[in-house]
Amino acid sequence: MRKRKNLETKNKKNVLAGAGVLPHFGLCVATTAPSFAPSSSTYEYEVFVSFRGADNRTGFTSHLFASLDRKTIHAYKDDINLPRGEKIGPELFKAIETSRIAVVVFSKKYATSDWCLDELVKIMECKRVFNQRVLPIFYHVSQPEVLEQKGNFAELPNGTEDKMNSWRAALTEAANLAGLHLEPNR
Repeated sequence: MRKRKNLETKNKKNVLAGAGVLPHFGLCVATTAPSFAPSSSTYEYEVFVSFRGADNRTGFTSHLFASLDRKTIHAYKDDINLPRGEKIGPELFKAIETSRIAVVVFSKKYATSDWCLDELVKIMECKRVFNQRVLPIFYHVSQPEVLEQKGNFAELPNGTEDKMNSWRAALTEAANLAGLHLEPNR
């Protein structure tokens, strides 16, 4: 049986320009699931996408969700799957825990949201505890910017020292993973 290569191995620098990755994104997600994972019936969602809505809800992430939908990959969408009146935290954390893969879209304003950072902490916890697959996407930000918490990632929202330390650790851990880099079209 011939194994498919995923997008992480197609480009040595892991750099892709523009939206050209979207048609192949479903393949990438489909081929990054761990082979030891339980059957798909134990997951409520195949993909959970963590993103900053103020940056890209109507741009990149809407195209990402459309691409996943075309590939019939069931993804959690907070504007559809989160019932009105429900508490955001517990419902989102449940969706993260019951997703096979977590995609983190790091963008310019991602680290300005305590909700995004709390999601990231939960995602990295699920990676450690449940071997959940995590795919970071660096959308118009560089991996070193996230890893070293420079530029847009230098100042985090106010929080307790413990919370801020957990946010920093999660940013570092996620940025150390192999991911996709999407740069503006030139």
